[in-house]
Amino acid sequence: MTTPSVAPVALWQQLQAVAHALAQVRRGVSGTAALAEVPPALRPGVQALLFQVLRQLGRAQALRAQLAPRVPAPLPDALLCTALALAWDEAHAPYEPHTLVNQAVEAAKKTRALQGQANFLNACLRRFLRERDALVQATQQEQQAQWNHPVWWIKRLQKDHPGHWQSMLEANNQAAPMTLRVNTQRISREALQVRWQATGIAASPVGQQGLVLQQARAVREIPGFEEGLCSVQDAAAQCAAQLLLSGLKSFSVAGLRVLDACAAPGGKTAHLLELLGPQDHVVALDIDPLRCERIDQNLQRLGLQAQVVAADAARPQQWWDGQPFDAVLLDAPCTASGIVRRHPDVRWLRRETDVAQLAAIQKNLLNTLWPLVRPGGRLLYCTCSVFKAEGDDQLKTFVGHNTDAQLLPCLGHLRPQTVRTDAALADNLPGDHDGFYYALLEKKLAL
Repeated sequence: MTTPSVAPVALWQQLQAVAHALAQVRRGVSGTAALAEVPPALRPGVQALLFQVLRQLGRAQALRAQLAPRVPAPLPDALLCTALALAWDEAHAPYEPHTLVNQAVEAAKKTRALQGQANFLNACLRRFLRERDALVQATQQEQQAQWNHPVWWIKRLQKDHPGHWQSMLEANNQAAPMTLRVNTQRISREALQVRWQATGIAASPVGQQGLVLQQARAVREIPGFEEGLCSVQDAAAQCAAQLLLSGLKSFSVAGLRVLDACAAPGGKTAHLLELLGPQDHVVALDIDPLRCERIDQNLQRLGLQAQVVAADAARPQQWWDGQPFDAVLLDAPCTASGIVRRHPDVRWLRRETDVAQLAAIQKNLLNTLWPLVRPGGRLLYCTCSVFKAEGDDQLKTFVGHNTDAQLLPCLGHLRPQTVRTDAALADNLPGDHDGFYYALLEKKLAL
């Protein structure tokens, strides 16, 4: 019996779906949620194109303003910007620019909501092909076009990281590699790497427990994943459990009591459990019951157990039993400005006012959870942000107001890096990792 062949997906169908997804992102929908609505057969190709569009959207919007000063309706504008984002740089275009233009016009003709705009789109895009060099040059001095980030974001990085802001923006516009954390309780990194090599999967070591795939692939294709031998986790995020537990000793024969305060989807909870022993106890907390189910699913795959609680970390009176914790991991809600390589929609979803609002939430969580740490215990504060309002500035204020808090040597702000290098850094991270912030606090013993 022959398997029926699957008809190839036409490019105009992909562009149509990308435009719909982009329009949703512009309305405030996450890229993940927008892609979830794309039919499975289309999704891989649409995701690849959407991510490229989002990484070039600043330039595309500037070009659209040259071609059509009056902003079109949301969907035609999304399709026009999709075509411009993919075609403006011929050296990196996924298809030949004339093909992209022809297929974008075809997408308009075959989309009921766009049929009346097909001639307008055709005129704009044909002009773009004729005048591309001049149009690109006319947008060259616009910061948002040059760096493909909102202007407020660029200015904040210039202020926070004056010597590195350009390289950080450039890194954000590169695709992140697929990195996995090896469960070294069950297999050595070297042994898993050899097992992968036998099936044609090339990977290189990163950090203390990580392996970076040379070529990303679906997790179901990775030997050992379903067995719980590894988990997907960026190299920067893998530092959390290691930093919190390194050198920490229990004051009780009953083992360590550890709190993961904002735990979903459970990657850091699992890492804590992989490093701890059977006598230790981990409470994994998250405010969203559905996200708590994700924690349970991830732990079940890995054969691990924690006390998973659906509750608000900022209201311990609703969930805390009064017993202090030896260690608290506070991976606080943040702008996610450090993981733009993986989530290129973040830069367009965030507003400048979000930074102060999220910093206020972080401050409240720090002040609320610190009393739950026993004297001599630790709290690790981290965010996947590169903004100092969510990192250094936050911790300086906290330590200044809490005389029992001692700031231990830690990583501070990790900038997103894309250069692969074998030279070890002081933080034991090679050159390819997301942006992150880490501060380790120890509660002073009473005199």
